[in-house]
Amino acid sequence: MKTLAVCPGSFDPVTEGHLDIIRRAAQLFDRVIVLAMTNAEKRYMFSMEERLKMLRLSTAEFPNVETDSYQGLLADYVRTRGASAIIKGLRAMSDFEYEFQMALTNRKLNPAAETVFLTTTAELMYMSSSLVRQVAALGGDISGFVPACIIPIIEKKLQITGGNP
Repeated sequence: MKTLAVCPGSFDPVTEGHLDIIRRAAQLFDRVIVLAMTNAEKRYMFSMEERLKMLRLSTAEFPNVETDSYQGLLADYVRTRGASAIIKGLRAMSDFEYEFQMALTNRKLNPAAETVFLTTTAELMYMSSSLVRQVAALGGDISGFVPACIIPIIEKKLQITGGNP
């Protein structure tokens, strides 16, 4: 049964690894909301507006994917939107330990939503937003790490911040 799924993350910035998970989720569900969230424990390079812009540009090819942002509990957002699944990408065992804890918490807060884990492809398992920020800040080529459509946004941000991620 295909329905609505939410794919949350910080997307600071969106990477090819994120897009791999989003693409596959879009094949499994009728509709997918890619949800940019704020984690109080993280420091962001991009504003929420910038992250949403990059997400919209990066997911434009997927007709059943929409983007949104939220600053509360994921379980509350999922309930409000009537979604039945939370999509989480896994790169390594360390991801699993953290995401498993989050899945159990979300299930306690919203028993109607299941967490679905999708493992990344082997070629992208090292990919992370923080790695992209570091490579970009040091002048490296990030064209293999992020969609081409968002590279100008990243470069502009680095010019404004003087290369500091």
